[in-house]
Amino acid sequence: MTDAAETRPPLVSHVSVGVTDLARAGAFYDAVFSALGVGRVMEHPTGLAYGRAFPEFWASLPQDHKSATAGNGAHVCFAAPDRDVVDRFHAQGLSAGGDDAGAPGFRPDYAPGYYAAFLRDPDGNKVEAMTWVRADATGA
Repeated sequence: MTDAAETRPPLVSHVSVGVTDLARAGAFYDAVFSALGVGRVMEHPTGLAYGRAFPEFWASLPQDHKSATAGNGAHVCFAAPDRDVVDRFHAQGLSAGGDDAGAPGFRPDYAPGYYAAFLRDPDGNKVEAMTWVRADATGA
């Protein structure tokens, strides 16, 4: 990587998903982000922000005041440092009102060593946590 590339901002500044109930969304996202070591960094009357130091993910009431709807096929994937964190993300999300959209496990059809879990938040938004596992540690 060149020095110029190292000083560039990340490609994605933040991601937002529409929700219908901030308290319910907050309970879900507080739980799944806790598993990832991330916390709530900002709150507004219409949205909750999560990140390490600044808002990287928003759960917000739609700006047009219409109902929030989840897009078919759209999802947000969060990087996890290891399999235990992926497993905890999934378990805590289920406990906080999320729905299983794919239990923790290897996804060899995605790529060798791809370990992930998928959830739907209480509004139907699909979120994922994934980590890379060395091929010799997959047991496959």
